Formats: sequence, C-alpha cells, structure tokens
Amino acid sequence: MNLVTLLPFIVLIGAMFLMTRSAKKKQQQAAQMRDHMTPGTGVRTIGGMYATVKEIGDDTVTLEVAPGVHAIYAKMSIAAVLEDAEYNRIVHGAEAAAEHDAPVVPDDISSLTKDEDEAPKADLAKDEDEAPKLDLGKKDRPDTEGDGKGDGEAGAK
Repeated sequence: MNLVTLLPFIVLIGAMFLMTRSAKKKQQQAAQMRDHMTPGTGVRTIGGMYATVKEIGDDTVTLEVAPGVHAIYAKMSIAAVLEDAEYNRIVHGAEAAAEHDAPVVPDDISSLTKDEDEAPKADLAKDEDEAPKLDLGKKDRPDTEGDGKGDGEAGAK
C-alpha cells in the first residue's frame, strides 16, 4: 500500500487517541477533586446549586442546601469543590478585602465630568411645574400610508 493512502487513517487514529487520553485525564482529576471533599466544604453541583457537604458515603453525598434542609446526591453530580472564601463570596455575598493599590473606578461617567461646586443647570425653556415629555416612539397622528388599517384592527396585514 501507498503511504499517502494510509496517512488519513494514521491521523484519525492519532486524534482519537489524544481525545480519549484528555477525557480520561479530566475524569481522573474530577475523581481526585471529589475525593478531597470533607464535611463542611462548599460545593457546586452539575445543576448549578451551591450547598455544604454534611456526610460522605461510598457513592452518595448528603448536602445541606438550606439551613436544616438536607438532600442526598450522587458523588458524580458534584461539579466543583469550592474554597471557603469563594463559597462565602458566592452564597453569602461576603466581599473579599479590597486591594488598596487598585484604582477606584466609578459606576458612571457623570461623577467624572461634574464639578462638586457647580450647581445643576436648570432648563430655562420649561416651566418649573411642567414635567419633561417622554418620546415613546409613537406618532401623534395616525399613519396615512397603506390602507388605513393599523395593527390589531380587523383585516390588518
């Protein structure tokens, strides 16, 4: 046989070998991660639920999904074992200490462009009690193009 005809098969077999090897490596890492679970650690399930480990069995894990609410899950359903700081940040909203070297970025640009001593400018064209009108994108007069039928009317296109 010619080497050129065998080359696609060799490449295909090599790609399959590399893909199965990486998948097997990921499975081993996930199993190792699940073995490091201890009662009291925070976890995320494959469904995206955050919970605390209460008990660990051979193939199951008892999770506390809310205070006093326990549920039994398969060990394979644990997607990630979280560190305490990350779990508390996600579940309880506890923020980590802010870096003192990091610059403070405002939420909007108005705080960057406005002077503190400058008073807000009043619109002199409007009366004090008149509220500004909102433009909702609708016209004041009906559309004269077409057959005169609007949306929602009988026979509308």
